[in-house]
Parts: sequence; structure tokens; C-alpha cells
Amino acid sequence: MATLAAYLNAIEGKGVHIVTVNDYLARRDRDWMGPIYELLGLTVGVIQNQMGNEERRAAYACDITYGTNNELGFDYLRDNMKVRFSDQCQRGYNYAIVDEVDSILIDEARTPLIISGPAEESTDKYYTAERVASRLRKDEDYVVKEKENMVILTESGIENAQRLVGVDSFYSDKNMEWPHHIEQALRAKELYRKDKEYIAKDGEILIVDEFTGRLMPGRRWSDGLHQAVEAKEHLKIKEENQTLATITLQNYFKMYQKLAGMTGTAATEAMEFFNIYKLEVVTIPTNRPLLRDTYPDMVFRTEKEKFNAIIDEIVRIHETGRPILVGTTSIENSERVSTMLNRRGVKHDVLNAKQHEREAQIVAKTGQPGMVTIATNMAGRGTDIILGEGVAKLGGLHILGTERHEARRIDNQLRGRSGRQGDPGSSQFILAMEDELLRLFAPPWVSNMLLKLGMSEGQPIESRMVSNAIQKAQKRMEAHNFDIRKQLLDYDKVMNEQRTIIYGQRRKILEGKEIKETMLEMIKEGIYSTIDKFLPPDTSAGNWDYDGLLTAFKRKFGLELTADKLKGRDVEEIEGLIIKEVEQLYQAREQRLGAEAMRNLERYLLLEKIDEHWKEHLYAMDYLRSGIGLRGYAQKDPKIEYKSEGYKMFNEMLTAVKEEVTDLAFKVELYTEAEKRLAELWKVTDVSHKEIGSFESVRSGGYAPAESQRSPATYGGVATEKL
Repeated sequence: MATLAAYLNAIEGKGVHIVTVNDYLARRDRDWMGPIYELLGLTVGVIQNQMGNEERRAAYACDITYGTNNELGFDYLRDNMKVRFSDQCQRGYNYAIVDEVDSILIDEARTPLIISGPAEESTDKYYTAERVASRLRKDEDYVVKEKENMVILTESGIENAQRLVGVDSFYSDKNMEWPHHIEQALRAKELYRKDKEYIAKDGEILIVDEFTGRLMPGRRWSDGLHQAVEAKEHLKIKEENQTLATITLQNYFKMYQKLAGMTGTAATEAMEFFNIYKLEVVTIPTNRPLLRDTYPDMVFRTEKEKFNAIIDEIVRIHETGRPILVGTTSIENSERVSTMLNRRGVKHDVLNAKQHEREAQIVAKTGQPGMVTIATNMAGRGTDIILGEGVAKLGGLHILGTERHEARRIDNQLRGRSGRQGDPGSSQFILAMEDELLRLFAPPWVSNMLLKLGMSEGQPIESRMVSNAIQKAQKRMEAHNFDIRKQLLDYDKVMNEQRTIIYGQRRKILEGKEIKETMLEMIKEGIYSTIDKFLPPDTSAGNWDYDGLLTAFKRKFGLELTADKLKGRDVEEIEGLIIKEVEQLYQAREQRLGAEAMRNLERYLLLEKIDEHWKEHLYAMDYLRSGIGLRGYAQKDPKIEYKSEGYKMFNEMLTAVKEEVTDLAFKVELYTEAEKRLAELWKVTDVSHKEIGSFESVRSGGYAPAESQRSPATYGGVATEKL
């Protein structure tokens, strides 16, 4: 159905993005639907994870482009870090159709997209924190809050941790980072489990997506948590990362002029779609009547009883020849079921993050007679599982869920793997009161009732009251997750406005628009603020510091003026005089260097300083966000405080950019031939990859400080040890 809307919107020539959950589906859909578009005269491209810059640009230039939400979002961030307009890949945000829209715009919207770089800091502290955490005692030294995904040190825990680290107090200047690192180590110990939240592979910790069961290479938990997990598994710790660019999926997709989506399970989230994205949910009847049987849940008291019942049920149905798809919520549980089936001699396939390369082949066979497939939640999502010969007569594909997910939609997606396009099918969930969702969110009376009923081992309960309690638990979890997403969006609203301003400025600079006007405006603003400092408007003229003002302007612009020229004038006259003098110096400099060279120099300086200060600003905002919740103890709203301080920091950053750019614009000169030869002898040492890139661009572009202004500690704005 997407072909109709995609074609209609693509004929404008502004581009249409069709977004799906993984590279395989993006490529498959392009291959399946591409011939239709091409027959109608349109071009079709696809974005894949390993593509180079030129391939991406070609794909985005097509009328219709298939890709994943992550690739599109990261390309947006990467484009806004590039230093040449011609290197940018994307060409605008006209219309997007999001397949599996609830997965992308709701489930994955809890995690922002982040591009980060290494920060220089020792990693030994993580190993020390892990050793301390392993010796602290649960419920005595620390309290675990599973629902909030937190671990809190008690007073005795802090005392014991101080003793184990070997410091007098965690609350002196040098030791204030220790409580944070130890709490992260405790979170890694108590809340992050191997083969559930992550796997260890080739010396790396790879995160498992909690919604799809897929591995997420290249993604790292922030705030030192990833390093804490690496220390827990005794792996080599990678450097802590610093945010270079970030955006939430909500704010990325809100940039599109028009947005649409498709899914079989949006009705339960209709309110969130409207509140966040202003999207209405329309329920469309199935193409053919639904023949799937939905059996009531079977609930056992313990996990052991549940898994024994699951294996018995698989064996019973397998003997009839019907295919079975077993849905699990973790890699750990999928492998547990697999091990138990091996003991019973039942041949089966396992589809989880460890085998996702074989996904297409495994899913294709799922509907064949006698097939048993064990899968995490990603199981064939977006794929019609075709029934093999004779299977429809046996009752079709049977879905067996081993645990309720925290969102009803995910359960419905699993059920929806069977009974497709009018085929018969059936589904059932087998649960235990020890399952995480029921343990955390179901009311205590449910478990107490089962005990009072005197249920013997292996005896299930099928009760409407219990089923309703499970549904209420899921609704509570859905509300909890909505609050998390809403909070993320509220905080990112501040960053989004700032990001829009910065990226807008960068784009104008890259396109070469209004560079001279921007520079002159920055110069004027710098003049106004400097005059305010030395000639305060609330002070009489007799107390003005003319000498300090002239010294500042001589250092900044090379302006030669005497105090006599200023005395006797009011502030507005002085501003007009200095602006006129500085503009003359600017025009003379432009004539000497040439207009084109002057614009190139200004473009380089603007980009260099904006990028440098934006990176520092993101780091400062991360730091502000991590501690802003404590303002609540002072009866202040953390969100209002974050917004207020964020804007203040942003304005300070913009001022710093203007100061540095205008300062350098009057000091940096083009190379002479003699300077070029001399530059070859200069050595730049101990600088980061980014700085080396900047240094090379300075050299190849031909910019360096003028001889009279050259400092022994700088070279074209790049830090050096020696010249």
C-alpha cells in the first residue's frame, strides 16, 4: 500500500523516505517495490550500514529512498558535522513513510541517537569500582530499584566503599566522582545481565535491543555504564565517550513536512501518536477474515514449572505436524528453551541476535510442516510467514509466548505472525508469577491468591481475574515508559532549539550565504559589548576607562586611536566612530587579501569555532542534565532549571564563538611562499585526529597567523607543543 502514497508524493521531485527497522527489510522492500516505481519513471535508492559517502549521496538523490531510522538519523547528524556543503548526503525532509511505526517512533524513541568521540581520561577507576561493587552487600550497602533501573548506596555502603577505595571522603574535590562510578558498577552487577541486556563477543560488549532482540554494534551506554559492564566482564575498557552530536528520533521525524506510518498494532498508542507527532491513527480492516484462535494465558507459580509446561506443549503440537513459533523476551530464555528441546530430541531453529545473519532463511522456513522456531521479539516482523503444503489443514502456525512483554503491542505483534492473509493459526502465552513484568507490576494479591488456592507443582491457572491483572500490569508499564519518552522529549526540546540554530548557521556558512554580513554583524556586536564593559552606561563619563577600551580594540582589531578623539562624545557617537574605523580596516584587509580568499578564511574560522564550542557545549549540557534532578530537593522544577541554565550556557557559547572568530579574522594571514616552505619544517605533536585534520586543512587551504601575531603556542588555531 505504501507504493501509492510514495509515488504520489515523489512526483514533486522533493524526495520520499521509506523507513523500516533494519537493513535487510530496507533492501528487500527496495528490490520488491523498485520495479513498480521505475516503470512509472522514478528512481529508487536504498541506504545500507556499510555504504560510503558517495553511495549515500546517490541514494538520497533518488526520488524514493529506503533506509532505517538509525541510518537516516545518523546521516543527518554527520551532515551537520561536515566542512564542505558538497559532502552532505541528505537533501531535505519532504515526506516520510515509517514502516512498523510504533516500533520506531515509540519503542526506540526512548534512546536518542548520539555520535560521540573519546574523552581523555584514565580507565583504571572502572576496574577499581567493579572490585568495590563486588564486595558490597545488597540491601545493607546498597538498595536495588528494579522498576526505576537504579541502585542507591546506603550510608553504611558509602563508608564501606570509601574504606575499600582507600580515601577519607568521597565528598572532597578529588574524590567526588567515586559514588557515581560505584553506583554504575552496582547497576552493571545487579541490573545488566549477560545474554539478556548484552552479549560479550570478540572482546566487546554488544548491546541487545530490548524491543527487537537484535545486536546494536556501535551503540554504547552512556555516562560510564558501558565501561562498568566491560569491567564486570573483565574486558579491556574503551575510553569514555564525549557527545559530538545528538538528536532524539522524535525530533528527527518531526522535521519532515509530512509524516505517515504503517503498523498492525498502533491502536493502543493512539494518544501518544497524536500528542507527540500530531498523527491520527486509522484502523483498517484486514484484507481477509481473521481465522486465528487466541487461547487464554496459562499461569504457573514458578519459572521452572512454566518452562517444563512450555516444552511439553511444544512436543505435543510438534507431534501433530503443525509448525510452531516460540517467542521469548531475551536471548537467555531462547537458549534455555533450545537446550531443553535438545534434551527431548526435538529438532528446531533459533532466531536471536546471535544468528540474525540467517534471519531471512529461518523465517522463510517457519511455516513448513513440523518446523519449530525459537525467536526473540524481532521474529519475522514485517514478513508474511508462508505456510507449507498441508499446514493450513492441520490448523496453521501456532504461536507460543513464553513471557508477557511490557507493552501489549509487542505481544500482539508476536500473535500476528500467524493467521496472516486469511490463513488459520493460533496463539497462547504460558507465564509464571516469577516473570519480571508480573513480579514488578502485578498486584501482590495475585500471587497470594495462587498460594491460597493450594496449587500443586505443575498445575496452571486460567482465570479471567489473573488475565485482567496482567493487562493492568502492562498498562502501568506502558504509562511508565510513556513518562520516560515524554521526559526525554521535554529535555531535548531545549537542545533541539539550540541545535536548530547552530545547524542553520552552519548550513548558511557551508552554502556561502551572507558570510560577510555575518562577520560584520559579529564585529558590531563585539564592539558594543566591549564598549559596555569599559564605558558602562550607568557610570558618568568622567569615570570611563578610555585607555582600557583603546588597548582592547588595538589588540583585537589593530585599531590606532587616541583618547582625545573619544572624549566629549556620548556612547552612541563613540560606537559609530569605532564601527566606522573598524569597517575601514576590514575593507582594507579584504582588498589586500582578495574577496574570495577573505570569504574562504572567514568560512574556515566560523566552522572551526562553531564546531569546537558546540562540542564543549554538548558536554556541558550532558553534565548539567546528569545532576539537574537534585534541584527538586530545593523545591525547584528541574525542567525549568535545565531550560534556564541551558539558554544561559548557549548564549555564553555564542558570545565566545563571536569573540574568537572576530579576533582571529583580523590576525590570520595567507601564506607567503617562504612561509609555506618554513611550515614543512614545523612539527605538530600530541594532537587528536580531529585537530590533525584541521591542521592539514589549514596547510592545504593556505592559512596561518600573520608573522606579527603568531604565538608560539598556536598554529592556525591548532594547539601545538612546539613550533
